[in-house]
Amino acid sequence: MSGGPSPRPEMQRATGGGSRYRLRDLFTPLDTLLVSGGDPRLALDPTGRANAYGCPASPEPEVWNFASSTASTISQAAYDRAALAREELMHKCLFDEVEIAFDARCEDMRHELRGHLQLSPRVDVVFSPSGTDSQLHALFLARTMLGARPVTIAVGADQTGSGTAHTARGHHFSTLTASGFAVRKDGAVAGLAGASISLPLRAPGAGIAMRTDADEAVLHAVEATIAQGAPVLLQIMDSSKLGWRAPSAACLDEIARRWPRKVQIVVDACQARLGRRRLRSYLDRGYMVLITGSKFFGGPAFSGALLVPKRLSRSLDRVEGIASGIRDYAGRCDWPMAWTALRSRFERRPNFGQWLRWEAALAEIGSYYGVPGAFRAGMLAELAAGIDSMIALSPSLHAVSAATHVAGVDDEEFVQPTIFPFTLLRDGKPVCVAETASVHRALARDVSDEINGSTEDRQVAAQRCLIGQPVRLERQDGTPQAVLRLCVGARLVTEAWSPDRAEAQRNVQHLLDQIAHVLVKIELLLAGGAAAVPVKSAFEV
Repeated sequence: MSGGPSPRPEMQRATGGGSRYRLRDLFTPLDTLLVSGGDPRLALDPTGRANAYGCPASPEPEVWNFASSTASTISQAAYDRAALAREELMHKCLFDEVEIAFDARCEDMRHELRGHLQLSPRVDVVFSPSGTDSQLHALFLARTMLGARPVTIAVGADQTGSGTAHTARGHHFSTLTASGFAVRKDGAVAGLAGASISLPLRAPGAGIAMRTDADEAVLHAVEATIAQGAPVLLQIMDSSKLGWRAPSAACLDEIARRWPRKVQIVVDACQARLGRRRLRSYLDRGYMVLITGSKFFGGPAFSGALLVPKRLSRSLDRVEGIASGIRDYAGRCDWPMAWTALRSRFERRPNFGQWLRWEAALAEIGSYYGVPGAFRAGMLAELAAGIDSMIALSPSLHAVSAATHVAGVDDEEFVQPTIFPFTLLRDGKPVCVAETASVHRALARDVSDEINGSTEDRQVAAQRCLIGQPVRLERQDGTPQAVLRLCVGARLVTEAWSPDRAEAQRNVQHLLDQIAHVLVKIELLLAGGAAAVPVKSAFEV
């Protein structure tokens, strides 16, 4: 896996095509390892000891988590799994080289992930430090498979991570790679740079709604690109930061009929808010799929993966040369062991942080799918109804519609929305972007001393809670708007489940009470002038 803990001399790129990690590197404090091997967004603020998403490296059970569209604090169970995994790898490294033991463990994790997601062994898994890194992996593989440099058409470019604007063109999305190599942000990744087309999902106009002509826009962009003689890497959305999905299945069928072998589709499913049947259907159709363990599933940020159908990966056996710049974004252990020709061109560079974050994520994924499907579906439906009702009743919140697709049987429990976007209002008018960001930051803090009110009000203000970061939306009138999000994640379901129906119902009601508490705190912050709370950038990145 690419990158590793904080750079040390013995862990830098070595001559002769390899790097040597030593057993002592695994003795680095677990909290330090968990935030290593990623881009600068993982770094902990020296004062608050939290990353850019407000999450520390270790569990904080007193913080309520409704931020799974962005990032969640690590749970105690996930933290314990990471600690145990490190101990087990240490033991194995007494008998094998670190890289060999690490490689074997990564292969075991691929098998475990396929098992949780009910995927065929014929699906290959490429691990990465983040979904953004996985986008570069997808572009690299698509170029290899298509035999030419593709034009990337990014559907929902306004509803995905900001790094997509760079990775779609084969450019660096940060100033530092997860491998620890300094690069120029938006500079070309050697051998990968190309053209891209961004298709926003938001409808033009002052409102916040999904465009109704997404299918037509996708078909037109694909047709125009292929007419110019270039193959296409079509990145579709399932689902976006606001829970939107596009294009439709009918549109994808039309693309397959009109342009066979000229369009490679990759699904941005980084939110992981899709049923396992639909995930399998994408792979069966020959699509690559981007997922993470750190959004819906609630693992620590960052943990990315690219799922690749076997019929695509077969073509990698014939690879002769690679884009040299991709070596800064992957190590040998990131690629499946079966990809021997490709792996031989990468350094043996384990990323202990990425590995441990995936260990934690697998604990969450396994626990979630250990809950009976009927309970998962029923609980998500009950929470959706309750949250919709509470947002509608709030005088200071305006819901943004997330109902953008016709639900089918392959949605399974995700027939219900799990992201609930809303804007803030004061006197019926939208609150400015800066104040929305202030409210978001204040929710994560004890602000009881800054609220003038009753003892009960101060108790509400004291509770720390995370919700989805503001999404900035530009408007035609020139006044930007910010959307906040209440999110239901896998861990809420896992922790509420009980075979005792009455106890499970009490647990669900307790969650609804917590959500009501969060909304009351927002009301207090707006009434008390949240703009007085120190502002730090809180926009989704």
